[in-house]
Amino acid sequence: MRVLHTLQRLGAVLLAAAALHGAPAAAADEPGWSARPAAGRPAAPRPYFYLAGPAGAVLEDRLALTNTGDRERVLTLRGADAYNTPDGALAVRPAGNAAGAGSWISFGGSATVTVPARTRAVIPFTVTVPPGAPPGDHPAAVVAAESGHEAAVRVHLRVGGPALAALTVEDVSVRGRGAAAAVAYTLVNRGNVALTPGLGLRAEGRFGALPGRAARVLPVELLPGQRVRLTEPWPDAPALDRVALTLTVTAPGAAPATAHATAWFLPGGSAARTGAGALALGAAAGAALLLARRRAARRRAGGPRQPAARPPAGAPEGAHEGPVPEHELTGAPR
Repeated sequence: MRVLHTLQRLGAVLLAAAALHGAPAAAADEPGWSARPAAGRPAAPRPYFYLAGPAGAVLEDRLALTNTGDRERVLTLRGADAYNTPDGALAVRPAGNAAGAGSWISFGGSATVTVPARTRAVIPFTVTVPPGAPPGDHPAAVVAAESGHEAAVRVHLRVGGPALAALTVEDVSVRGRGAAAAVAYTLVNRGNVALTPGLGLRAEGRFGALPGRAARVLPVELLPGQRVRLTEPWPDAPALDRVALTLTVTAPGAAPATAHATAWFLPGGSAARTGAGALALGAAAGAALLLARRRAARRRAGGPRQPAARPPAGAPEGAHEGPVPEHELTGAPR
């Protein structure tokens, strides 16, 4: 893509009137119009914009708006920041909230375009990268809107400089039981480039390895600095075991990251787990009492028995000399 320091025909609208019967509406939220990148050279369709340049550069591209309906459309254009929703989907910030690369996008003197019926309009726009912009990916989008309906086209913008791919996996836990079991975890992109992570799950029970999940690529594009909370189905979770889980995530160019968690799997849900806990507590108390009794018995058996001493003549009845014999505490009422 060309790097331009000045632009000619900024804001010009190039109209190519043509019969558009049956033309597909690629990115439209409302039937009748669509927004997509204008075809490049050769004329091949592009799913998104890709722009790259150093800090301080001015980059140019073109947006194609296609009106397949019988009435004209008045569309408002803007740049927007792109981000990950908490579950990993891609979204764009609402109007007036662009603080990143979305604010670098400009459509010239007017951001409102009228597209006649059955017409395609090609709209040039610029991306002015600030001189101090950090290197790496800066996700953004071009948004066309009409009467509350919007269509967004991704802008992959990379600023030149060192690229760092880094991610971590955190907060691992297990939800559900049996075939409905799933492992929940958080992925964090700690680098400056977008990542397509992969995930593998290893499980170890009290008696050996358990079925986990083979490594696979996740259907998520994790943008720089973003944090998402995901779940991985685990239908092979055991019915009864104590399991040590190890999650390993990978991404091209990034070092593998791991996280660990321990989970109890018991039949019967929370009631069974509560009963099992009470049973374990009772067993521990019983073992402690048995140990105390054994120690007392060893002390009593430690030396030779001495004959009982007779009380001296004239001593009161019940008086005696020598050590007082020990009595085992059994807990019975006296």
